[in-house]
Amino acid sequence: MKKILVLNGPNLDMLGMREPNVYGNDTLESINEEIALKAKELGVAVGFFQSNSEGELINKIHTVASDYDAAIINAGAYTHYSYAIHDAIKAVKKPFVELHMSNIHAREEFRSHSVISPACVGQICGFGKMSYILALQAAVSLISDKN
Repeated sequence: MKKILVLNGPNLDMLGMREPNVYGNDTLESINEEIALKAKELGVAVGFFQSNSEGELINKIHTVASDYDAAIINAGAYTHYSYAIHDAIKAVKKPFVELHMSNIHAREEFRSHSVISPACVGQICGFGKMSYILALQAAVSLISDKN
C-alpha cells in the first residue's frame, strides 16, 4: 500500500484556538481524522507529524526517502524563510505537495512568498481544512501515475 506523510509546522497544533476567523474552528486532530478517512477511501496509508521545531521537521522529511511514497506539507511560517526545509524536500527526491489553509497570496505581504514552493510539485492554498484533502488527492494522483 502506498504511504503518504502529512507534515505540519509551527503553531498548527493550535488550530481550533488560533485565529478561527482565518483557520476555522477545527483542531489539527479532527483534520487528521478527516484526512485518514479520505486516505482509506483512496486506498493509501497516511502518517502524521507536527512540530514547532525546524530541526524535527527536517529529520522527519528525511524519513520520506525510505518510508513514504510522497508527502504533503503545511510548513507554517517556515514556508517563508526556511531554506533548510526547502533543501530537505529536494534531497529526498519524492513528491511533496505544499498546502496552506489560508490564501497566503491575499494576506500580509511577507506571507505571499514561499521558499519551499520550488522544491514542491505544487501548492494548494485558500480552501481551509479542505486544502489538506485536495493536497492528499494530488499526492495520491502523483504516486498513482508512477505505476
